[in-house]
Amino acid sequence: MNTSPPARTAQLLFEESGLASSHEPIETHVVDALLARHYRLSGHLERLATEKDDTFRLRTGSADHLVKVSPPDEPVAVVALQTAVMRHLEAEAPQLPVQRVKETAEGGDNVPIETKDGRVRVLRVFDFVEGAVLARTDPEPRQLAQAGQMLGRVDLALRSFRHPADDRRLVWDLRYFDELRELIEYTPGATQRRLAQDVFRLFRESIAPRLGDLETQVIHGDYSPYNVLVDPRADSFVTGVIDFGDSMRSAVIFDPAVSLANLLGRTAQDPWREACTFVAGYERARPIKDAELPLLPVAALARLTLRALVTQWRAERVPERRDYLLEHARDDWVNVERAMAVALHEVVDRLQSTRDDRP
Repeated sequence: MNTSPPARTAQLLFEESGLASSHEPIETHVVDALLARHYRLSGHLERLATEKDDTFRLRTGSADHLVKVSPPDEPVAVVALQTAVMRHLEAEAPQLPVQRVKETAEGGDNVPIETKDGRVRVLRVFDFVEGAVLARTDPEPRQLAQAGQMLGRVDLALRSFRHPADDRRLVWDLRYFDELRELIEYTPGATQRRLAQDVFRLFRESIAPRLGDLETQVIHGDYSPYNVLVDPRADSFVTGVIDFGDSMRSAVIFDPAVSLANLLGRTAQDPWREACTFVAGYERARPIKDAELPLLPVAALARLTLRALVTQWRAERVPERRDYLLEHARDDWVNVERAMAVALHEVVDRLQSTRDDRP
């Protein structure tokens, strides 16, 4: 398996996505001091595992908060985009259980931190949303459809959102998937390499020629089961939508594709069952265009393949986050293979049929 840096195209995307290098974790006492000075908050800080930020849970004794410090190579404008998305949702759709941004004592959204090498990191504080992550539950079909409907409601509320940095380039944005073919070199074996090549071929044939025609808007970008909080006992099921770190302007169908990628293959005998249930729920709130629905299964396969490729490469390059990265991508290749065993026209027919079953 190749462990050398990727070629220039991929390398630029990794850099712009804040994934090209590791950084020294910010010291807890520094965060403590900034919280006391700018937020009038104090308590116990618990470091949480994440992809690239330094993230903490702050326990104050009365209310918990989530504290994030952006990586030093993430542009300040991109952090501002993430915050603006959350502020927009709070104003446009206050009924949605989206994590809220806490203001500083000075009335700002964040605290900039200058590093020793002159770069700027950004500290922000959010309310802490209680609930189990969807990934740790076994949802019933009705509940899975509710999770899909929640993403549809979020995307519906984001239709009118604009921001100067929303056209950011991100390695996770499937607009650039075809440009990342060189990552196939980082597959761990011949079977995985063949699967990756097949997915890239499907994407190049069906989606790449249509990229300029797809409906676009700002999307969540990472509505994975780890960013959806739920209460299986509650009628509403979804209690929180968190982590807008991958928000961007892209094709609308690429948003549910992220969720589908995480659902593919989980039921080995029927690898697309949960994905189809999720899409049925999504379309109750945000219908997908008829011409674009047949592209969704390929987009889901592309997203799952991309995660498998990027994760393997990053796990070797950023060893301090290796366990976190590999945990989230543990079964990716197995699930790609299971999903690819079903003819795509059968999946599309099934997605179409769920529209007939909607209330």
